Amino acid sequence: MTAEAQCDNEFEAAALSGRTSAISILGIDFTADLSGALYWDDARLLVVSDLHLEKGSSFAERGVLLPPYDTPATLMRLGEVIARHNPRMVIALGDSFHDREAHARLSQQDSDVITALQAGRDCVWISGNHDPELPRDIGGVFAEELAIGSVVFRHEPTGALGEIAGHLHPKARVSGRGRSIERRCFASDGERAVMPAFGAYTGGLSIRDAAFDAIFRALDFTAHVLGDRSVHAISAARCS
Repeated sequence: MTAEAQCDNEFEAAALSGRTSAISILGIDFTADLSGALYWDDARLLVVSDLHLEKGSSFAERGVLLPPYDTPATLMRLGEVIARHNPRMVIALGDSFHDREAHARLSQQDSDVITALQAGRDCVWISGNHDPELPRDIGGVFAEELAIGSVVFRHEPTGALGEIAGHLHPKARVSGRGRSIERRCFASDGERAVMPAFGAYTGGLSIRDAAFDAIFRALDFTAHVLGDRSVHAISAARCS
């Protein structure tokens, strides 16, 4: 059996079982949510990465016209996952805004939604390469990175033990039997993790890209692939 066929079989078996995916980082259990968020059950902590709010309006200013609905769509999904888990804390792992002026382009309605989503919980905004200086009037607290016990939350991955990062927008392709499925994914080897982009208009970088070589040893990690109804844990070596 070829590697592609093995990957295809594993994806189909996961879909039939309807299982969700658990991710362990240095022995700490997290839940990989189908939305692309990560939930630390014991700490009641929800993590999202790369919202890229107002990406559509940024492109429009450069003459590339996209439907201006990415921010409401992203915030709606964020509201749904917050309602599902009811976290005590939410951490946004950088590139929450697509550029330095994105906050000024928010509609009042979207700005009000951001405020409402933070009500009754702590919110930590990690700075990213797209938004190194976050707007101070959005609420919450601001940090370059945040350490909680043995886990460190930051935007750009370094490969450090206990690191949970974003930035790379990992995606995986599952191929075989004459068809191919490409989806966003979490990438983790049990000692560190890179999260998928959460934003509605965000693209992805293949887990086979050389950028992941500096983080993981070869393909010795798992792609937790976001399917239609479930998250499917598949060996990165079995994905193209």
